Amino acid sequence: MSTKPLSKLLSALKKNRRYIAYGMLAVVASMFISLAAGKIYQNWDDDPDRGAIAIDNGAFGESYQTPVYLEQGWKPEQSLWFYNTTQGSALLPYDLFIALEQKDSDALFRSALNMDEYRYLPQKPTFFNPDGLPVGMVKDTYQGKDYMGFTCAACHTGQVNYKGRAIRIDGGPAMADMVTFLHDLDAAMQAALQPGAKQQRFVEAVLALENNYDSKQQVLDSLAEWQKKVQLYNIVNHSRTEYGYARLDAFGRIYNRVLQHVLNKEQARELLAMATNPAGGRILTIEQVDKVLEGVDETIIRDGEFSQIITRLMSTEDGYPGLNLRQLLTVRNALFNEPNAPVSYPFLWDIAQSDYVQWNGIANNADVGPLGRNTGEVIGVFGILDWEATDTWFSISGWLTGQVGFLEAIKDKLASLVSGQDGNKTIVDFKSSINLVNLQRLESHLKSLKSPQWPEDIFGKIDRDKAARGELIYAERCQSCHEIIDRNDWNRVVIGKMDSIDVVGTDPTMAVNSVSYTGRSGHFKHTYQPTGVGDTITQGTAPVAEILTVVTKGVVATPDPDKWLVRRWLDWMYTLGMSFFDNEIKPSIKQGNYQADTTANPYQSLLSYKARSLNGIWATAPYLHNGSVPTLYDLLLPKKRADDPEEGAYRPDEFMVGSREYDPVKMGFRYEGFDGFSFKTFRAGDLNSGHEYAAARTERADGKQLKPLTEQQRWDLIEFLKTL
Repeated sequence: MSTKPLSKLLSALKKNRRYIAYGMLAVVASMFISLAAGKIYQNWDDDPDRGAIAIDNGAFGESYQTPVYLEQGWKPEQSLWFYNTTQGSALLPYDLFIALEQKDSDALFRSALNMDEYRYLPQKPTFFNPDGLPVGMVKDTYQGKDYMGFTCAACHTGQVNYKGRAIRIDGGPAMADMVTFLHDLDAAMQAALQPGAKQQRFVEAVLALENNYDSKQQVLDSLAEWQKKVQLYNIVNHSRTEYGYARLDAFGRIYNRVLQHVLNKEQARELLAMATNPAGGRILTIEQVDKVLEGVDETIIRDGEFSQIITRLMSTEDGYPGLNLRQLLTVRNALFNEPNAPVSYPFLWDIAQSDYVQWNGIANNADVGPLGRNTGEVIGVFGILDWEATDTWFSISGWLTGQVGFLEAIKDKLASLVSGQDGNKTIVDFKSSINLVNLQRLESHLKSLKSPQWPEDIFGKIDRDKAARGELIYAERCQSCHEIIDRNDWNRVVIGKMDSIDVVGTDPTMAVNSVSYTGRSGHFKHTYQPTGVGDTITQGTAPVAEILTVVTKGVVATPDPDKWLVRRWLDWMYTLGMSFFDNEIKPSIKQGNYQADTTANPYQSLLSYKARSLNGIWATAPYLHNGSVPTLYDLLLPKKRADDPEEGAYRPDEFMVGSREYDPVKMGFRYEGFDGFSFKTFRAGDLNSGHEYAAARTERADGKQLKPLTEQQRWDLIEFLKTL
């Protein structure tokens, strides 16, 4: 093999080393200038109302003045930056969302009153939000095109109303009903596809923006394409469990998005052929399966191809099976898992200071863990996943995801150079719209967020004598799991105490699903994956938790495709470095009363729920992880059992959700007297049992026997909780 080309290259590098050095310095300098400019840019949107607006006669007849904010450590510009910082989410093209009308009206789908119906928080136009989208909806850009996507704030900004006044809670749980929002969005898009005046208005409005579209046909083709994607998402995630307001099965939906984007054609063929009806017979013949999968990519099935598969399954033309909705959902169950365990949106204060996060502690918050966690979240909320199998000898993402070994790749490459063969392997490239730089910035931003304190000027003064008595009750009954922290301590660490689902007794569905849900692993079959108790070989059918961990590492290891080559890698290294060095949480074992992971069950510790500090708990109703108890006072009551007397005080088994009107006595939202979502606590996923320590019906970890709280003790404890 001639060495002349290599000699020429070395000679050229040596001759121009000064200019190369200057160029590299310029690149590094431009990166840091850009980062510094980003810090300055964060302060440009400083509307004193933080974009909030008053609402007159909104959902459930609620009217309120322009919302106020409590002292939570953020200035107006810091709140607005959090609301409007993109993370790589792309629900649909931005121009289409801006122009889209409601299904049965010429009013815009994004209008303030319509967004209020779904309990998203309406906003006025500000610098970062020129079109006045609600909190957490923004313009995001990927590969030169604009999209409407979600930010963290869409699910993690709350509001409480009281007698015409409103308080915005940064980092608080949203009241949002995302499921109805997405179904109505689909219906609105279908309506705009029908010829007529509505379609004409829509097309004219899109073209008037003079942005991503140049012709009517281009607009309608794009609308049809994205309507199919929204419809696909709704079908894949259809659940017999109604979510209602203030909760979402986020993990179930993230799991399904992952399975959708790793499944290969061979595995899809096998699963479709094995789908059976209630009588035990096949739903599809082998011939129908092959026709449905005709032309589909062999290695990874893409979004558009999955939409095409759904369309073919429902079609009666050209020999397609013509499935009805029931049959289609049965086929769905063969490919995916039903997301039937909705949980409350977690509050975000102290999240950057926590050792483990998520309701079941699935995410270790140490080192670069937060970057991986946030990447998984964007996978769930519509990040564009342009994953594809490519032929290459090595990639960092391929190495970290177990697709190729480092030394093995070097050895194979050297052998291929000698033999003259390419020596490449098929490795998944994790190209996506996910913005790792912003995810790291957002996590860092949350460090300064503090819990909201009880607003005595609005809700009334705290009775300090009652609170003092309640403090003693809290110390005896609650503090062993829910430790008290100083919200102003920058160096605070929040320890999540894990309680086994068998111990705490609350609805087990979410925790069980996180461990038991499985799916086909696609290209990651027979790769080695680490767990807390050793490496495992991923099987063809594997726990989705395992597959999610794999693909999250792959995305984190993939630089931003929207940046030019050198900047792409410099930003990537900076992001990983900052994620590691800016995170003061170190790896540690979980604490609490739970079953540890074993080699036989490496995910067993996830069969538990996390207790965390209760500062700001007053602003986070409804309660328990699944939102099945409306107020803190009701949480102190027992769940009514069949043999309990009728005249006792019990948790409500049915109540309304959706109102933001606050009850400062019981500490929760109004749950009677309006026509909201009727929450019934009778089925798995919705159960309101467990965590009955106040009623002395849940066994304590220390074995201590205590009597049920008296009525006076309940009110004393409630009063103390207001002080946290």
